[in-house]
Amino acid sequence: MTKEYVVVARRYRPQSFQDLVGQDQVSQALGNAINTNRVGHAYLFTGARGVGKTSTARIFAKALNCANGPTPSPCGECDICTGITSGDDVDVLEIDGASNRGIDEIRQLRSNVNIRPSRSRFKIYIIDEVHMLTTPAFNALLKTLEEPPEHVKFFFCTTDPEKIPITVLSRCQRFDFAPVETNSILERLQFIVDTEGLEADREALQLLARRAAGSMRDSQSLLEQLLSFCTDRISVDDVHAMLGTAQGGRLSELASQLSNRNASGALAAVDLAVSEGVDVGQLTEQLLGYFRDMMAALVGCEADFMLCTATNEYTSLTEAGKQLGLETTLAVIQILDQSITRMRQSTHTRTLLEVALVRICQLDSLDDLASIVSQLRSGGTAAPGRPAPARPAPSPARTPEKKTEKLVDAPASVTVQDLPTSQITNDSASSIWKQAIAQIEDMTADYAAFCDRVAISAPNRLVASFKASYTLQKESCEKPERKARIEQALQRVTGQRIQVDFEIRRDEPNGPPRQQRPSLKQRMRDFAKHPLVKQAIDTFEAEITRLEEPRSE
Repeated sequence: MTKEYVVVARRYRPQSFQDLVGQDQVSQALGNAINTNRVGHAYLFTGARGVGKTSTARIFAKALNCANGPTPSPCGECDICTGITSGDDVDVLEIDGASNRGIDEIRQLRSNVNIRPSRSRFKIYIIDEVHMLTTPAFNALLKTLEEPPEHVKFFFCTTDPEKIPITVLSRCQRFDFAPVETNSILERLQFIVDTEGLEADREALQLLARRAAGSMRDSQSLLEQLLSFCTDRISVDDVHAMLGTAQGGRLSELASQLSNRNASGALAAVDLAVSEGVDVGQLTEQLLGYFRDMMAALVGCEADFMLCTATNEYTSLTEAGKQLGLETTLAVIQILDQSITRMRQSTHTRTLLEVALVRICQLDSLDDLASIVSQLRSGGTAAPGRPAPARPAPSPARTPEKKTEKLVDAPASVTVQDLPTSQITNDSASSIWKQAIAQIEDMTADYAAFCDRVAISAPNRLVASFKASYTLQKESCEKPERKARIEQALQRVTGQRIQVDFEIRRDEPNGPPRQQRPSLKQRMRDFAKHPLVKQAIDTFEAEITRLEEPRSE
């Protein structure tokens, strides 16, 4: 009879706190709790998939119930330890929260908690994906969770702690499991390969470790898939062929074409990658990761900070990033990210990638543009060799009926020194406002005309007030492009930079303000001061308890 095959992720599952990879803080805390006899009755293990939550719950259960325990180092050989490892122990119950999420299952659990364990110290309930329980199920569990019998322990595991009610969270000791570091995953994969008696290139295992993105189980599943794919030594080419990803050289070549603004070369590189079996979606994801690492290198991060690129490519990556520039690299990342989002909803993935690459090749040097804008804002001129883009002159044969101006914060067409300076006062603010909006030739002037009060709120700052019935006009003036037109017009009138704020002014009531009627206690105190009332109070030692006013006819 053929022995049943056990997958790698199960065969190499950690069986002790020492075997748990990447969660040293959790292992230390739980071990100290056992040594100091401070074991709580409910624990919550949270984190991404494949980081060791359920494995930790099983190890903790063995540590508490081991025949040699409680001990942070369970023997793993007694009947209790072997039963927990195989999932057959009658006192350690593993429950799938997604399949047993109703109130009936929790009621059954509550009825069984009072039954003492058969052979162990504790009866332990491990509920995986506990966030899948319904709200009534959580409510039914609250009382038992707060004051369980001394022989009962609860271990909850979840990937989404935000869905767990706060009433449950407050009754548990919470441990957050961090993603496993890439180097730790790499060492574990190397250990598995050596134990299996196989050979693998170190770089190939690095690709698997980076692809797992912090999940130990994902890396082991990929390794097992690769073991079935390869018959001999595991190489880098085998990993790329199985995953449908492009080799590092392909990415650097494609990035070089983009840096040189060679659109045809970039499309040819994509075509070559696709002909080699590279998946277009995977290629786009790799490009995004490549430029992410380029951005990190440009801002000064070390090689260890690379997530998607090998550390030996750090120098070439940095040089390519300097040629492209930081601002342009950020724009490339945004274009690729938008393309990936669109690819998920389209069948024309290659076309979308090619459009993104052509758009990237059409980008100007955004670092130069940022420098020019910074100089314009400070009132300077463009640096030598980096002239500001010239504005095209209007054709003399065509006179547009309306002029639409596209503005920036400090338009180059306005020079403060060439304009007359006009001092603004509260008396002249309204007149200056009308002069300014008279120079605007689009709908902005129509909306601004509804302003019925202009006042100075601070030096070189005006506040334009609208009635409540003109809220729409006020919101239209607040749009950035219209506000910029108004401020530019004010600058042309006054010769100085003016900032404008907009507000809604509530209409004042007509006539004199209505007097508020005094309260009952105040009126009683006023009547007590009347000479006749005061004499009656003194004569009969009385007090006013009720006030009846004459009815008006």
